[in-house]
Amino acid sequence: MVERACQTSQLLLAGSLMPKTDYYEILGVPKSESAENIRRAFRKKAMEYHPDRNKNADAEEKFKDINEAYQVLSDSKKRAHYDRVGHAGMNGGNGGFDRPFDGYDVFSGFGDIFDSFFGDSSGRRANEAQRGGDIQQRVTLTFDEAVFGVEKEIEVSRVEPCHHCSGAGHEPGTNVKTCNTCQGNGQVRRTQRSLFGQFAQITACPSCQGKGSIIEVPCSNCKGVGLERRQRKTAVAIPAGVQGGMQVRLTGEGDVGRNGGPPGNLYVQLAVREHLVFEREEFDLIYELPLNIFEAALGVEKEVPTLDGVTEVLKVPHGTQPGHEFRIKGKGVPHIHSNHRGDLRVLVDIQVPERLNSIQKELLKELAESFGQGSSHANSDKNSLEDISEPQVQPESNEPEHLDQETLDRDKGIFDRIKDAFG
Repeated sequence: MVERACQTSQLLLAGSLMPKTDYYEILGVPKSESAENIRRAFRKKAMEYHPDRNKNADAEEKFKDINEAYQVLSDSKKRAHYDRVGHAGMNGGNGGFDRPFDGYDVFSGFGDIFDSFFGDSSGRRANEAQRGGDIQQRVTLTFDEAVFGVEKEIEVSRVEPCHHCSGAGHEPGTNVKTCNTCQGNGQVRRTQRSLFGQFAQITACPSCQGKGSIIEVPCSNCKGVGLERRQRKTAVAIPAGVQGGMQVRLTGEGDVGRNGGPPGNLYVQLAVREHLVFEREEFDLIYELPLNIFEAALGVEKEVPTLDGVTEVLKVPHGTQPGHEFRIKGKGVPHIHSNHRGDLRVLVDIQVPERLNSIQKELLKELAESFGQGSSHANSDKNSLEDISEPQVQPESNEPEHLDQETLDRDKGIFDRIKDAFG
C-alpha cells in the first residue's frame, strides 16, 4: 500500500556530517571575489563534477559540497556570517543548516537494529521514549521533472513495529514479568569505594537491559525486540524548480520511535539528469541558437524551442554578433513555491562553414571584393581563402557618399547567390 506523505514534505539543502573544506576553496575563488564571479565559478565546478558527467567515485560528494558552498556564498547575509565565523560558528560547523541525519554513522551506516534499542552504560533506561532514526533515499529526476515538479513513488527500507506482536516483543497470548533485579525501574545503583571515598554509579539493569520487565516467551518473529525492518512504498511530491543536490524532507516517514517516541524523517536526495538542448543557470534556461554568417549578417526569423513544448519565433536583426543574448521572458524555471518563472536566454552561436566548394569560395571572394577588400589577393591560391586586407582609407570629402543603384543591385545579387549556394 502506497503511503501518502506528500503533504508533509519540506525542501531543504543537503547537510553533511563530515568537517567541511573552506567554501571559497571548494569553488576555487578568493574571499574578495564578486557575486557574479562566484556564480560563474559555481556553474563551472557543478558542470565538472555533475554525477551524470563525472564518473569518478568522489564526484557525487564533491558535487554536493559545491552546491552547499554556493548556497552560502550566493546569499549576502549567509556569506557575511560565514566570513565572520567560518564553519565552526554555523550551527556547529554544518554550513548553517540543520543536521538531517541524527543517529546516522557515516562510517558504518545505520547498524544492526537489535543493538540500537537497548539501554547504554550511562544509566538511561531502555523504556524511555526515543526518537526514531532518519533515513535517506536517492531519486533521479529528468530535467523536465525537476523544472515542473513531479510526484514520485519510492520504496524505502525502514524500522517499524513488529507485525506479529504489534511491537510488544513477546509472543501474542503470553505475559511479561517485572524484573526482580531492578524491581521494574530499569536501573541499578552500584556503590564503590576508592582512595577518594565512596561513590555511586547508576547503570542500566543487566538483567532486563533497562526495560524494567522480562519477556518469558519472546516473539517468534522479532525475537523480543518488538521491531522489524520492512520495505514500504511512499509517494513524495517534488516541487517545481528543484536542483540536483537538494533534498525533500518527509516529516515522520523515517524509522519508528521507541516507547512512544516520535518517528524520524525521510530525506529524499535529488539528482537531475542533463537536458539535450537546454542548460540551467539558477532559474534561467540557456539555449544556444546556431546561425550561419549570412543569417547573422542579413537578419532572420528563427523558431526557438521551449520546455513548454511550444516554439517561440525570435526575430534576429541584421548584423547580430556572436555571443549576443536574447531573452524570452517567463519561459525559464519556476521559482520554488512561487508563481514566478525565470527567463529563456538565447545565446547566438555563429557557425562558420569549415568546407567550401569552388563555387562558394568564388562567391565569398566576390563578396569580399564588393566591400573593397580582397582585390590584392586576386592571384591567391584558388583552393583556399587568404586573409582579407584592411580596407583602403579614402580621402575625406565634404560631399555625401552616394552609392549608385548598380552597386546596390550588385551587392544584393551577391548575397542572394550566396544564400542559394549555401542552402
